Amino acid sequence: MLPEKKLSSQQIYRGRAVNLHLDTVEKPSGKKATREVVEHSACIAAVVLDDQHNVLLVRQFRYPVGKFLLEIPAGGINPGEEPIECARRELQEEIGYFPQKINKIGGFYAIPGYGTEYLHCFLASDLIPSRLIAEDTEGIELVRVPQNQIHQLVASGEVCDAKSIAALLIFLSIQQGRISTSQ
Repeated sequence: MLPEKKLSSQQIYRGRAVNLHLDTVEKPSGKKATREVVEHSACIAAVVLDDQHNVLLVRQFRYPVGKFLLEIPAGGINPGEEPIECARRELQEEIGYFPQKINKIGGFYAIPGYGTEYLHCFLASDLIPSRLIAEDTEGIELVRVPQNQIHQLVASGEVCDAKSIAALLIFLSIQQGRISTSQ
C-alpha cells in the first residue's frame, strides 16, 4: 500500500488554536483528491489519581458542542515544551496539583481523518497542592470519581469525549494487568 502524495496546499484559515488548509493529493491509483486538514499542536491528556485512588476529572463548558463535559485534564503543548512538562503544568493549572509521580501510558491521534492533533497520555499520582493560574481555566470544576465508577461513566455517556474514553480505558487495562505502561 502506498501513501497519498501532496500536490499542492492552500491555507484557508490561520488561528490561535488551529490552522485549516486545503490540500490536493494524488492517490496511489493516480486519481486526484482534495483533503481538508485541521492543524493543531500536540497535546497531553492525564489520568490523575488522588491519595484515595479516586480519578480526578474536570467538568467544563465546551462551546463547539454547547454543553458541559466531564473529561480528564488535558491541554496543548507549548513550542519547545516536553510533553511530560506540559502535563505537570496543565495539572497545576486545571486541577491545582503537581504530580510527584507521572508515567506515559500511551498516545494516539485524536481525529486522523482530518486533523493532526496527537495526544500524549499520562498517569499522574502522588499529588501535592500547587496552583498555576492560566487564562483559559476559568469555570473548570474538579470532580473526584472512584475508580470502580469509570466503566459506568463511559458506558452511560457521561464521559463522552474520545481522549477521556481512550485514556481511561488504557488506565483500566493497566490496573487490571492486561497491559503494562510504556516508557
